[in-house]
Amino acid sequence: MENLIIALGGGDRAQLADLADATGCAPEDVAREAVRRYLRAERARVGEEAARLAQRHDALLKRLGQ
Repeated sequence: MENLIIALGGGDRAQLADLADATGCAPEDVAREAVRRYLRAERARVGEEAARLAQRHDALLKRLGQ
């Protein structure tokens, strides 16, 4: 696993620490899960947008593929 260093302001760092403490997790685990959820959501959003654009421009894409 590679390390990534992210600078957090005092308020964000305190909220992360509080959430980690409340859930019994390490702050790193909470941050890692948040990043994973964000990546899944963005991947789904981008995939939906790509499908929408492909459908919208279907005729053009077919002509370009000929």
